[in-house]
Parts: sequence; C-alpha cells; structure tokens
Amino acid sequence: MGAGIATAGLALDSGGERFFVEGATLVFDTENVGEDQPSEIVIEDIERLRALLQESPDVTELRLNSGGGSIYASSEIAWIVSDFGLDTQVDGECISACVDIFLAGARRRMTLGSKLGFHRRSWSPESVEGYYNDLREGRGWDTPFVFGSWIYEDTQREMYEYLNYLVQRGVDAGFAIETLRVDSGDEWYPSRLRLISAGVLREEAP
Repeated sequence: MGAGIATAGLALDSGGERFFVEGATLVFDTENVGEDQPSEIVIEDIERLRALLQESPDVTELRLNSGGGSIYASSEIAWIVSDFGLDTQVDGECISACVDIFLAGARRRMTLGSKLGFHRRSWSPESVEGYYNDLREGRGWDTPFVFGSWIYEDTQREMYEYLNYLVQRGVDAGFAIETLRVDSGDEWYPSRLRLISAGVLREEAP
C-alpha cells in the first residue's frame, strides 16, 4: 500500500482522488472523484484509510466531504479515526453514514457554508430479497415470515446501537432521537447553532 503514495500531495493510487494528504490533514472526499471511483463510502475505503494513516504519522485531522454509503464501512472507519485520536472536519457536506465517521473525531468542526445531514436508514426491497435468499438456509429462515420476525428484532438492535453511539460521542440524547425523524431520500440539515448546542460540533476535545 505504501508504494502507492506519491510525494506530491501523497495521493493513494488505489484510492484515486478520494484520499489525499495536505500537511496534517487527510482528506476523504467521495464527491469529487473520477468516473472509475465510487461516489460513496465503500468497504475498500477501510484499508485505504488505514494505510494512509500508517504511512502519514503527522496526520491529526480527517476532512470529510461525502454523501454517505456503507454503514459497515463507516463504522469501521469511525473506529480507526477514534483509535488514531484524529480530529474531524466537514468541508462541503457530510450526510448519513458519513456522520458516523465525523462523530468519531476528538474535535469536530465544520467550515462555513458546509452542512451535516441526517436521515433514517433504509434497506431496499432488492437487497432484502438478496439477503434472504443468500442466508436463509444457514440462518434457518424457513419462511419469509420467520425472516421478517428477525428483521424486526435486528432493526431494534441496530437503532439502539446507533443512538447509543451518538450519546457516547457526546451528542444530546434528544437530538439523537430527532435525527431519525426524516425518511431516507430526504435530509435534515440542522443549523450550526443547533449542532453546537447538541454537542455535535465541538472545538475542544473531551
């Protein structure tokens, strides 16, 4: 992985334009990428980010611009950000799963004109069908109704983990609940003052 880092801007070849280092800042931008790059957070980004941080020990901040993507990838990246003790900053937009990464930061800032967006999570019918067909024998889902019962319980577990994560990261519990008010496909963009008062933005690390 280290061989893919160029001296000019330290761009990671396997990551394309989505990752590059500017001084002490690692930029993660899924919005301004080439046609051969996914325009969302993907599982492959986990190792790309980890490799750049290992090759760039002077990095202290992760700058984000992303419309979201894989919840699994974002949670893994958030763990890495927290483990490295990085600050986070939004420069542009940070929506949906991107917010999970942002909240992992010690100091959490947002440039003027930038936005944080929240909405409920979703699972497309096509993905649900594929998940059921792929795993029903191993999981013992004899009928779609058994699978539906599992989804009901799993969704409650996932929502608990999501809300618990926000509160653990210093976000006001009432605000955390309010992030679930908007359907997927729409966005709630709280004001900067609201984000500060709710503990989402913070200038000082705890």
